Amino acid sequence: MASHIIFDFNQKSDLKNWEIIDDVVMGGKSSGSFGLSPQGYGVFQGSISLDNNGGFSSVHYKFERTLIGGFTKIRLKIKGDNKTYQFRIKSSSGDYYSYITSFSTTGDWQDIEISLKNMYPSFRGRKLDKPNFSEDTIEEIAFLIGNKNEEEFKLLIDKIELQ
Repeated sequence: MASHIIFDFNQKSDLKNWEIIDDVVMGGKSSGSFGLSPQGYGVFQGSISLDNNGGFSSVHYKFERTLIGGFTKIRLKIKGDNKTYQFRIKSSSGDYYSYITSFSTTGDWQDIEISLKNMYPSFRGRKLDKPNFSEDTIEEIAFLIGNKNEEEFKLLIDKIELQ
């Protein structure tokens, strides 16, 4: 089965459906931003602060509900900064919880393959007593950093696709 592109960044990419959500929603002081590099990659970067019980930044992308029948994994082409990030999906953007997994970055370009069935449900950092992902649709994805460290971060994103 061919892959299905969720987002393929280039210099003309429209980022209007990408939204930063930081710990400021709960009184924290972390700050993230999202934009395009001169080469046309998505750039999620900023700084994490642990002040006021904060400690995370995320970027969310909502899109047309996509049927995922036949697809078993998501492939990310990314370049990180030797830090660990979470990748998150929602079957419906109205769900209060996300299905999540973590991945480590090396500082080089990487192809990260994430098995959908291994993504577990979580809400506010707590694993929920629900089955792992087995839905028929995806409507939102997100990247999140929250390693319990005060740190600067930068993640370049080239492509996100279902396989």
